[in-house]
Amino acid sequence: MKSEPRVGIIIRAKNEEKWITSCLESIFRQTHQNFEVVLVDNLSSDRTVERAKKFDIKLIQVDEYLPGKAINIGIEACSAEYVVCISAHCIPVNEFWLENLLRNFDDPEVAGVYGRQEPMAFTADVDKRDLINLFGLDRRVQIKDPFFHNANSMIRKDVWEQIRFDEKVTNIEDRVWAKQVLQEGYKIIYEPEASVYHHHGIHQGGDVYRARKIIRILESLDHCSNVSPGISGLSVISIIPVTGKVKRINDRPLIEYTINAAKSSKYIKEVIVATDNPEYKTIAEDLGAKAPFLRPRSLSFGFVELVKVYRYTLERLQEFEIESDLVVLMEQDSPFRPPGLVDTMVESLVCGDYDTVLAARPEYKSCWTNRDGQLLKVDNGFMPTRFKNPIYVSMIGHGCVTHSSLIFEEKRIGDKVGVIEIDDPFCWIEIKDRRSLAMAEGIAEKWNELLDEGLIRAVRARKDF
Repeated sequence: MKSEPRVGIIIRAKNEEKWITSCLESIFRQTHQNFEVVLVDNLSSDRTVERAKKFDIKLIQVDEYLPGKAINIGIEACSAEYVVCISAHCIPVNEFWLENLLRNFDDPEVAGVYGRQEPMAFTADVDKRDLINLFGLDRRVQIKDPFFHNANSMIRKDVWEQIRFDEKVTNIEDRVWAKQVLQEGYKIIYEPEASVYHHHGIHQGGDVYRARKIIRILESLDHCSNVSPGISGLSVISIIPVTGKVKRINDRPLIEYTINAAKSSKYIKEVIVATDNPEYKTIAEDLGAKAPFLRPRSLSFGFVELVKVYRYTLERLQEFEIESDLVVLMEQDSPFRPPGLVDTMVESLVCGDYDTVLAARPEYKSCWTNRDGQLLKVDNGFMPTRFKNPIYVSMIGHGCVTHSSLIFEEKRIGDKVGVIEIDDPFCWIEIKDRRSLAMAEGIAEKWNELLDEGLIRAVRARKDF
């Protein structure tokens, strides 16, 4: 019986902690199992290497990065007949990815094979357009066209021994190599059934408006994936801070609304209630959340910033072996959230490459700010609403998704922020006093009816700050 050929898989990475776990998990699920993985890391400053070391890999770190040189170093470190190049932020779509690349080498004239790249749901429109147009559904044999792409490719090692990747070029090392091997009489194959998810496009920028119109047509042809596989490798928890006496809406604990919203998320693994009140601790645990400890009273004074509570909570959770990559921060005083809000925020953060995503209310009315006693207009002035850009009013109590690393720095919000618009007036209620509590009690029953009937408006697409 013929043994399976050995494959070396070279992964190039720099600060890819969001994606590396999902990439490696999918690689190690392949039907073809005779492979070795070499991670060529460009001195990542995040937890890329830490995450990768949980898998059976060989690690090589380089301080001077050139794409062709990194691949050559990786190939030199493996003993295999065939070599795969895959970017750390690419995720094989299924378990047949590797065997579908490999099957093309039955033809000895084939030097290299590159696979399909599919966009994710939150890939930018201009990049979706490029990926869908370039990586189609028909297999191609190339004898003149030197297009080749090392985000998802496989080559013969014996061909590489004759023609190595150029170590001087700063990009398109793949096409330079492909041109050379075609000139030597080899073939290049495009294999659409060896597909990966890739949230970046191969081009950046362009005519965004035109791309958006094209992408809507392409998506209607069902060529796009609407999943976010990169999230599966991340640990997401929710923290709900609460203190003082238990608040209720019509004899129902107010916190129940927020716990249920967190539990409904398909991404949140643990719902943590950070409280100083034993009664809240009991209520939380009865509702399926965790309250493994009581926070000190010193963190419950009004002048203490909540971010200190969040940091204390994350530090204590480590004692219970509860780690997190992303934290969903939610407050009980904002009970009425549209369905899917939490998951939309998480998906936007991961696939949109944000530091923080928060809920906000768009405001189109005229707005002023008082600066040194002078009122200054902060909106676009008096014009029809349809022509104005909104001012965003933060609704951070409804939800804020951020990186745990920011919380450890006592920051809630990073430099690159995305916003999820909430434009349903029911959702704007925040319970801060008796009047707002009475208002919430008056609409709570109606709110539940509207939810059951599916009449609460869905959240809108993210915006950049």
